[in-house]
Amino acid sequence: MENIGDPVAKGEKIPEWMKQIVADLAMKDCSYGYCATKGILETREFLAEMTNRRGKAQLAAEDIIFFNGLGDAIQKVYGLLKREARVIGPSPTYSTHSSGEAAHAGQAPVSYRLDPDNNWYPDLDDLRLSVKYNPAISGLLIINPDNPTGAVYPERVLMEMIKIAREYDLFIICDEIYHNIIYNGESTKPISDLIGDLPAIAMKGISKELPWPGSRCGWIEVYNREKDPVFARYIQSIVDSKMVEVCSTTLPQKAIPPILSHEQYPIYLNERTSRYEKFSNIAYDILKKVKGIKVNRTNGAFYMSITFERGKLNQTQTLPIDTAQVQEMISNLVAEPETSNDKRFVYYLLASTGICVVPLTSFSTEEEGFRITLLERDEHEFTTIFETIAASITAYLNS
Repeated sequence: MENIGDPVAKGEKIPEWMKQIVADLAMKDCSYGYCATKGILETREFLAEMTNRRGKAQLAAEDIIFFNGLGDAIQKVYGLLKREARVIGPSPTYSTHSSGEAAHAGQAPVSYRLDPDNNWYPDLDDLRLSVKYNPAISGLLIINPDNPTGAVYPERVLMEMIKIAREYDLFIICDEIYHNIIYNGESTKPISDLIGDLPAIAMKGISKELPWPGSRCGWIEVYNREKDPVFARYIQSIVDSKMVEVCSTTLPQKAIPPILSHEQYPIYLNERTSRYEKFSNIAYDILKKVKGIKVNRTNGAFYMSITFERGKLNQTQTLPIDTAQVQEMISNLVAEPETSNDKRFVYYLLASTGICVVPLTSFSTEEEGFRITLLERDEHEFTTIFETIAASITAYLNS
């Protein structure tokens, strides 16, 4: 559960008013039937109106397509591209994106670097050169706020990325699942406000925001399909593929308008983001003092990525493990040739302290480090966890 980022599994309390909305809908027969292939019309109209009221883009209900979670959307968005068409994504990146794109192409994912020395912002020079010298690249993936780094991209960074996409005739995919979980005084813009006439797909959902991950309810918003006939045919292939499944889950779609328009919703969301802000600063203040690592403050979503400085990790470092059986198991695991240096650290941290983190190299990057969530709700426990991690890093690097 630490790996997939499930707030409910980590103790997030769903408010009673939200549960009551879902319970009332569950008492209606219509919640148990199929819905339209693209999704419930009233819900799509509600979401389109929210977008049109907020920003510059004009979105129609027909431009919204529902899926059984964004994992489903990601697989179809990549899987229905022409095999030779590539989408360049960030590194590190959310592994569902990188594995979906790589599986579609039958090759390793193509990526641009996120810079741990610059707030985990995209290395725009690396992005431009990667696109310039790879004519197979047809699309650009942006994850904002970012998973796994917790970075929030300011408008100026997004505009530079859009400029590159426009220059090289790319369409944009922007994963905005965490768009309403931003704090520490940071701000950003939805991609729809910035793209102008550039073809784009925005990915959204309720799994992290409400949070309701078990609903498996996500959707894409399609912009400017009429501007490019190839892009229009591609989007139609996604719709045709959805028709094979008939539709996505009905009940969660019905719940979206009454939940998002409820008077308590902005209050509840603010309480959650305020807690993440507080905990992000606790974690940052503890880890920034540790020598041998690079730490950036998390400003969005609920993930934090820490990198080790180059050359700090090796294959001889250890942490003390009290149980002989566990010691033997870890020794066997780290002896496997595919065990990276940061995965070795993660194994030893888990065996020595009981704290579970995820190796950063598992997010399609050469940066060695780890990702951890801010989802622990108990402040004392959270502080103890990060103090233990800080002490363990120091002990590991000096072992």
